[in-house]
Amino acid sequence: MWFPWSRRDSDDVHWQSRVLFAYDARHITGEFVMDRRQFLASGGVAALATTLLPSAAFSKPTGDTTLNADFERIFQQSVARSPELATSLGLDKGPLAALKSQLSPRTPEKRASDVAETKAAIASLARYDGAGLSPAAKLNLEVVRYSLETQIAAPEKFGMDSPIRPYRICQQGGAYFQVPDFLNTAHTIAATPDAEAYLARLDQFGTVLDQESAMQQAEAARGLLAPGWSLDLTLGQMRKLRGQPAATSSIVQSLVKRAAAKGLTGDWQTRAAKIVDEKVYPALDRQIALIERLKPTTKPGDGIWRVPNGDAIYAMALNQATTTTMSPDEVHRIGLAQVAEITAQLDTILKSQGYATGTVGERLAKLNVMPDQLYANTAEGRTELIAGLNEGIKAMYTKLPKAFARVPTQPLEIRAVPVEIQDGAANGYYNRASLDGSRPAIYFVNLKDVGDWPKYTLPSLTYHEGVPGHHLQISLAQESKDIPTLRKIGFFSAYSEGWALYAEQLADELGAYATPLERAGYLQSFLFRATRLVVDTGIHAKQWSREKATDYMVATTGFARPRTLREVERYCTQAGQACSYKVGHMAWTRARAKAKAALGCRFDLKQFHDILLEGAMPLTILERRVDERIAAIRGRA
Repeated sequence: MWFPWSRRDSDDVHWQSRVLFAYDARHITGEFVMDRRQFLASGGVAALATTLLPSAAFSKPTGDTTLNADFERIFQQSVARSPELATSLGLDKGPLAALKSQLSPRTPEKRASDVAETKAAIASLARYDGAGLSPAAKLNLEVVRYSLETQIAAPEKFGMDSPIRPYRICQQGGAYFQVPDFLNTAHTIAATPDAEAYLARLDQFGTVLDQESAMQQAEAARGLLAPGWSLDLTLGQMRKLRGQPAATSSIVQSLVKRAAAKGLTGDWQTRAAKIVDEKVYPALDRQIALIERLKPTTKPGDGIWRVPNGDAIYAMALNQATTTTMSPDEVHRIGLAQVAEITAQLDTILKSQGYATGTVGERLAKLNVMPDQLYANTAEGRTELIAGLNEGIKAMYTKLPKAFARVPTQPLEIRAVPVEIQDGAANGYYNRASLDGSRPAIYFVNLKDVGDWPKYTLPSLTYHEGVPGHHLQISLAQESKDIPTLRKIGFFSAYSEGWALYAEQLADELGAYATPLERAGYLQSFLFRATRLVVDTGIHAKQWSREKATDYMVATTGFARPRTLREVERYCTQAGQACSYKVGHMAWTRARAKAKAALGCRFDLKQFHDILLEGAMPLTILERRVDERIAAIRGRA
């Protein structure tokens, strides 16, 4: 399967790979489900040989068992072809231990082979026509096909990995940005072989940089090159990485400090620094020189319209990000309507708290700089902020049983975004835990400027990234013992980001916002996501400049300009993705309202939330599944 290694596709969920799989998470009695331990014990790599057999080698499928076996073969092959995916899931051990010493090549040949593999998977699943499958298995098949066909759409039509991420190197994408972060957050170090594997990956980093430079040069010739300001930010981050003495650089010290913490003997600093000096930095110098040469050739403008086939690329990006067929104009109109509605709600709260002068955006901006709302912009202030976030997570866990039959057991850590990438990184994002429990889930917050985070805005962020948001939804799937492994890593942005925004609303219903101003912070979060519908379509379909988009967002939301500019710059290089949040939220709230109206006194909130156990899926399928669940409950009356 095609798992191109990339920085996350969202500011909220840091996907160690772009995983578009989403399979049914329902328990299927008697189904074939191979979990991680079974996979490793059975000799996963050897089992991959069956994946390479032609479809004719298998008899006509007759039920769920055969289908789930095919899903597992697809997953096994995917892991074997993506060392980063194996590490991110905690599967780089046992028969797959060699993967921990590898990085995926970044070459046209690798992309072509990945696409071919995805096509082969689609062809293998074409053998199933639904006969002999349970309703749950049919749903699995439908969602899997949707995912696989989505994966090959952009490579087939436009010769690019993804319409959402059209630029290979930008301020939030590229090996220079991703590999150090991956080595620091995903590559675990518990024993000497893990440290040696780190060195092996570090040794390959320079090669990967050169491979990516070659691909960027070829793509730039076709007009696929980030805007000039993005390349300036990129160069700034590259130089920050390059400007560190190798021995004290973050990529060396990550190994040194973690090896020391585990008591691992060895001259890790000298060995790692030698690799960085002799291989990584020279390749980085070559990439810096390339971007400097290419920058004058990039086309003017900020949106995807500026590249060849830009309008068609954006239409595909919007379709994939929202899993709907809405046009840019429709999304833009919905955004304007949502902005007006949420602004009116905020106006009422702010007036009740004595903020009555000026526009809602101006009043929020005034509130944002009130001394009692700010942590100190110091190391101590940052520590205090993160401690406050942890307290918020702890308090929410006590409320979850009111709305959920199951709560996640996987630990969640809260960390600041690494300094080396904070200039281009998003404001906050979630990094899923490994499947084997070797690495916790991490919720990152960008503390470049603590002033970006007034205290009244932080509870909604915590409920979005932690519980009952991303951490609950993703962890419940990963902890399930009843679903195929592919379902545990399924992802659709509109489903997951829509859920996380719905989680902020649910937190309000659970009484989690302690003051009217914290409720204002929650509504400001909603307003922020509504403005994204306007701004993303404005940038990519209506040719807004990033300055116009930033002005609109600052005036509407009251967020600080530097923070807002970082957001807008992300939208410019990740077309359509910013629209997935509010579109997804509207689908979740619409589905719940429909279930409540249809079931009346039989509606049970915990039962409604159990749909999470069916795994991530496109919004159109989610709404159908809610209808089917309603009918099933009625049928039991």
